[in-house]
Amino acid sequence: MRAWFLLLVAANLAFFVWTRYVAPGSEGADPAPLSRQVAPESLKLVPPPELAARSGDAAASRSCLEWGSFSTSEAARVATLLEPLTLGPLLTQQRSDESAHWWVYLPPQGSRPAALRKLEELKKLGVQEYFVMQEEGRWRWAVSLGVFRTEEAAKSRFEAVRALKVQGARVGERDTQVTRVWFRVASADATLRNAFKELAQGSPGTEIRDCPAAN
Repeated sequence: MRAWFLLLVAANLAFFVWTRYVAPGSEGADPAPLSRQVAPESLKLVPPPELAARSGDAAASRSCLEWGSFSTSEAARVATLLEPLTLGPLLTQQRSDESAHWWVYLPPQGSRPAALRKLEELKKLGVQEYFVMQEEGRWRWAVSLGVFRTEEAAKSRFEAVRALKVQGARVGERDTQVTRVWFRVASADATLRNAFKELAQGSPGTEIRDCPAAN
């Protein structure tokens, strides 16, 4: 019995020595673990309230934006411009009937053939958006270069077509209902907003805005 007891004591002593000084991860194997830390002063524990606040700030930096408005024909060209941003389903088109009070136009051309010749001229000058007025009345065979909600937007468009050497363009009042297209991104950060602003520089008369509040 005494021999059995001494054997157990020896086994326990051997196990203690192994775990204390030999086993991987023991204090004996790494006598100075704290000295091996890399830049411990840069570590900071963030309290839960502060962490929640930081998450809220990140979410607040992203918001819904819209770019527009465009005619239905012009919207196809703009969609192509946005393809490099690879927004996929994040990008949607919102259509609405808007009251347009201003337009940029070329006066009536006198006949359909004359109006078509003017369109060919506009294409060669690089004008992207135009429409021949064909209904009966004083504006028959006039060429619309865009309709706008504000005089400021109309004047911006006017300066753009004049820079393309278009002759005879005018700005005038015109109350009409038109279908317009807005491109919307529900969650856009600062980088994406800047990308939209750069694209908008090539489309005078358009604007970048926050999405209208839901009714």
